[in-house]
Amino acid sequence: MSLTITINGSPVPLPEDPRVSLLDFLREHLQLAGAKKGCNQGACGACTVLADGERVLSCLALAVQYQGRSITTIEGLASQDGLHPLQQAFIDHDGFQCGYCTPGQICSAVGMAEEWQRGVPSHVTQDLNTRTIRLTREELRERMSGNLCRCGAYNGIVEAIATHCGEVAP
Repeated sequence: MSLTITINGSPVPLPEDPRVSLLDFLREHLQLAGAKKGCNQGACGACTVLADGERVLSCLALAVQYQGRSITTIEGLASQDGLHPLQQAFIDHDGFQCGYCTPGQICSAVGMAEEWQRGVPSHVTQDLNTRTIRLTREELRERMSGNLCRCGAYNGIVEAIATHCGEVAP
């Protein structure tokens, strides 16, 4: 019996070797090169993908840990109707320069927006008892702090996410 994982909506058999990281499984076994191998230590966020909608650093995860779960990569965010709204926002606000971190940034932003909408607090959330968290620039930057951009495109990235999330307080 083969164990499977769902990648971008399609079931895929897991690798036989349980030591294969989720990142290597995506890149080397499935040729999905969107998630990048940056630091390979979980510090840069370039490898961020979504597991059942939650942000995951795929370099620190084993593929077998996600048996039966759904993984979405940057390749799986767009639909036949077009780009994911955050992909379009990154283009509209020039949220990238070299583009190496962009897939991880966008996947992280998708997960971050869903966390914020569910009322999950961050380290800078003032009122931990509220279900409606006011998204400020500080809150947004804190929530995206696990994704590093060495080119310094942070202003465009913040504008793209702020546009996607609606009104963001200064």
